[in-house]
Amino acid sequence: MALCSTSSRCSPTGLFTPSQFGHSSVKVNSSNKLSANSTLSFSSSLNSVCYSNGHSNQRRRISSFKIQASSQAGAAGPAPLSGKISEFRDKCWRFLRPHTIRGTALGSVALVARALLENPNLINWWLTFKAFYGLIALICGNGYIVGINQIYDIGIDKVNKPYLPIAAGDLSVQSAWFLVLFFATCGLAIVAWNFGPFITSLYCLGLFLGTIYSVPPFRLKRFPIAAFLIIATVRGFLLNFGVYYATRAALGLPFQWSSPVAFITCFVTLFALVIAITKDLPDVEGDRKFQISTLATKLGVRNIAFLGSGLLLANYLAAIFVALYMPQAFRRIVMIPIHGLLASGLIFQSWVLEQEKYTKEAISQYYRFIWNLFYAEYLFFPLI
Repeated sequence: MALCSTSSRCSPTGLFTPSQFGHSSVKVNSSNKLSANSTLSFSSSLNSVCYSNGHSNQRRRISSFKIQASSQAGAAGPAPLSGKISEFRDKCWRFLRPHTIRGTALGSVALVARALLENPNLINWWLTFKAFYGLIALICGNGYIVGINQIYDIGIDKVNKPYLPIAAGDLSVQSAWFLVLFFATCGLAIVAWNFGPFITSLYCLGLFLGTIYSVPPFRLKRFPIAAFLIIATVRGFLLNFGVYYATRAALGLPFQWSSPVAFITCFVTLFALVIAITKDLPDVEGDRKFQISTLATKLGVRNIAFLGSGLLLANYLAAIFVALYMPQAFRRIVMIPIHGLLASGLIFQSWVLEQEKYTKEAISQYYRFIWNLFYAEYLFFPLI
């Protein structure tokens, strides 16, 4: 008599293998069902099998295995679910492009903090919840824009960014579409419910620009100038202006530019332009393969790195000049040394890139450093 049906596997000794009992319920076929939760039924079935084969020693081995399998099933039951949740969370986090999330979060927090520091008498801690809703909406908008780009860049990403979840095959295109539509819908609903028609229109403009950047037939990322302008507008002007406007409105104040906010908006808009230029440096191989025209593919990696570094140095020099020219609006003791230090770090990193002969690893390190400079500007902004 065989110990396993056609739908189950046997071990070489003819006994059920432990792998069959990884869950709390173990089934054979419709004519012979086993339940690890029902000790009596389980024991009876196994004893019957052993009796018909006349193997009393196997009966003892099966009875012992019954107890072990039952305890393992109870202990291992929840593990697959928690594992799947952890895996899905990791996919979503990679899908959101964490370095862009950090920039969005730091920018919004810095601008809200600045608006509150300018009007300390109007601070209402209940507005913290509204600020939190705004941050969630911005992260959703960011997720939609980077997500829609990944959906339409699968082939390129398999060459340039094989670690991204869709390119790696970890996230299906259908799941990615669900996520981007969820982000867009959720973010738009939060903004419309909490921040009024003007901020909602700015939010919609950001989503629209992110869409035409990636989606055919527009796919404006193919054209360097259009791509630079979109990135600079969304990450530079819309984020800074929109957050500051919404914060003043929440405080019951009409919009009015302050010198520090006007400075950070101009500074970050130019910085976003540099990010738009240098982001293609690590992607030259894939862009050439898929005939994506970028300044890096046209002018070369070295020239674009020099261009990006030069623009940022001009940005830092302008910040120092502004601090010297308008001492009544800025804290010189903060503005001058901080921007001097960041400029020195940029010069050093550019020198390292030159010494490393523009290898792919050196280019990636250089690009990451530019993002770190971006974060640093927002970190120090409330203090200037």
